[in-house]
Amino acid sequence: VDLVESGGSSVQSGGSLRLSCKASEDAYSSYCMGWFRQVQGKEPEGVASIDGDDRPTYADSVKDRFTISQDAAKKMLYLQMNNLKPEDTAMYYCAADRRYSSCDYSYTHLLHYRGQGTEVTVSS
Repeated sequence: VDLVESGGSSVQSGGSLRLSCKASEDAYSSYCMGWFRQVQGKEPEGVASIDGDDRPTYADSVKDRFTISQDAAKKMLYLQMNNLKPEDTAMYYCAADRRYSSCDYSYTHLLHYRGQGTEVTVSS
């Protein structure tokens, strides 16, 4: 398995969660890694991305609430989610790709490697 997510849970509105993603040697990308989410029956939505220079991008819906980070030595990707809202409820996926010379949250759902997802439920 190339990418394995963890950290999803059920929380109350306003709560916090930290998602983690462990990448294999092949999947870990110094070019582009990110998170996207999907609600069953709906299109996937890019959430955040980070490139090899640790430059992040965020969807407007999560900006100032979510923080993406990575630990290259451990081949780990993280998503700190604060002030969670019911509309953040979704399956969250980690993704990675070496093909892109730039990295943007808007196409994280198109990246080559992706994990099985971790479920986040936010109740009001």
